[in-house]
Amino acid sequence: MEIILQHLDLFLALAAAGAVAGLTAGLFGVGGGIVIVPAIYAVLIGFEIRDELAMKTAIATSLATIVVTSLRSVFAHYKRGAVDVSVLKSWVPWILSGAFVGAALASYMPGQWLVVGFGGFIVLISLQMAFANPNWKLSDGLPDGVAKRALASFIGLSSAMAGIGGGVVGVIVMTLCGKSIHRAVGTAAGFGVAVGFPAAVTYMVTGWWSADTVPFSLGFVNIPGFLAISVLTASLAPVGARLAHALPALVLRRLFAGLLMVTGFLMLREGITF
Repeated sequence: MEIILQHLDLFLALAAAGAVAGLTAGLFGVGGGIVIVPAIYAVLIGFEIRDELAMKTAIATSLATIVVTSLRSVFAHYKRGAVDVSVLKSWVPWILSGAFVGAALASYMPGQWLVVGFGGFIVLISLQMAFANPNWKLSDGLPDGVAKRALASFIGLSSAMAGIGGGVVGVIVMTLCGKSIHRAVGTAAGFGVAVGFPAAVTYMVTGWWSADTVPFSLGFVNIPGFLAISVLTASLAPVGARLAHALPALVLRRLFAGLLMVTGFLMLREGITF
């Protein structure tokens, strides 16, 4: 009980992040990682955890929570007929392999690279979402063969390194290939599980051998953070899904872009002043 009281401020801060991330997950199908990573990072920095360890813990813990959040989110979208099951079946194996590689690489990268990379990655995606013509597309269908395997692996690798699940990149890829925004969001929610599980396990293993970890962590995954955020994100993801289907596609797209841009610039500023 005394230990809990000593860390009550940390738990409350993580719980607040979890509530916002849960709504974000259901609304945009992104697993909440774009909110969870900077939120956990800021909380840990506030508790005087060194920058590099704070970022790796934020990414790892985010990915662990994304498994729970994405499951709830994808089921909520599936009930509304917005999940392309055939895409999940054919893309998930390659997303899994990319996630393993991405998590392993990020575990040994300098923390500043991860912070700047996260911020730059998110800003680029937000610009695409904000200014690209929503009716513009590269093709009328998703790629197959080598192109599909390469693209799916990239989704897994990049998402595992950023701690954001597969929804962010997945939504963009599918809309560019002719999927409606609502169907893209619903299907991309399923990518989060394929990214989150293997990546979180990898961060646990690599962090286990690290000489320095955050208290109450399994490897780089912080257990109190995982529990607090998972409960709230899993509870609120269906609410976000209902909101998503109540909004026009253009409004949903602009909200998505705005959230990504703000998050990206904040992380870039943090990384530059590392």
